[in-house]
Amino acid sequence: MGKASRSKKAGSARDRIAAQRAAARRAEIRNRVFLASGAVVVVIAIVVAFVVVKLNPKPAKPSANGPTGTALTKVVDDVTSVPVSTLDKVGAGSVTGGLSPVTGSLLTAQGKPEILYIGAEYCPYCAAQRWAMIVALSRFGTFTGLSTVHSATRDSYSNTPTFTFYKSHYTSKYITFTPVEETTNVPDGPVNYVPLQQPTAQQEALAVKYSGKSIPFIDFGNKYTEVGAMTGYGPQDLTGKTWSQIAAVLSDPTNPIAEGVDGAANYLTAAICKMTNNQPASACTPAVKALEAKL
Repeated sequence: MGKASRSKKAGSARDRIAAQRAAARRAEIRNRVFLASGAVVVVIAIVVAFVVVKLNPKPAKPSANGPTGTALTKVVDDVTSVPVSTLDKVGAGSVTGGLSPVTGSLLTAQGKPEILYIGAEYCPYCAAQRWAMIVALSRFGTFTGLSTVHSATRDSYSNTPTFTFYKSHYTSKYITFTPVEETTNVPDGPVNYVPLQQPTAQQEALAVKYSGKSIPFIDFGNKYTEVGAMTGYGPQDLTGKTWSQIAAVLSDPTNPIAEGVDGAANYLTAAICKMTNNQPASACTPAVKALEAKL
């Protein structure tokens, strides 16, 4: 073999070795890139999973929805039979107002002035308002089928004890009461709650017109409306109390809870008396008429 041939062959061998080394380096670089990319993907996956868990927390187990049986009967009796003498002594109580006059065609149902309520079981302000509503409405008629519930566990003033109007019935010869509980207190995702009742188109229109769809919304025959919490009374006054503890003190005009619940009930009673031309006299007492002048 000539010198030129040997040099050419040696050069070819070096080229092959160099090519093999270059290929090996490229393979090593690719492996490193793949490993790094895989690590990044894993990190991203962990971050995404963490975010999903944070945005979709496991719903907290709600506390018990309140008394049943004879205990429930006692609570309902206490709330629906607050003595007139107590209510008159409380007067406005700790409440300084909240109802607003509105103008519109008289709202009626079944041939009587209608009170429309739109709320939700999760809502803590609805929770507080229902106590006062039941006290007030019981002066004009009779409830059956009332059951207890609490506001949402994950909302402000969590687990505020209250009642639900869902599946309850109300009879009165003076007024018609139409309650709509839009959702339960059970979460249905990170923001919403399980649907319960749907307002009619007319009810929805009134809520949008007078409250911007805020709850609780109460329309007293299109004469007065109440939106949200009343001034001087709200769920903060019921925090840490049980249904029985709240119901038991409503007949004590010196108790702070009674001053809030009964005071709010008297304002609501005054609005209803405006609708019924001050009938019956057992509800539209001089103390209530004094609040009518403040509406």
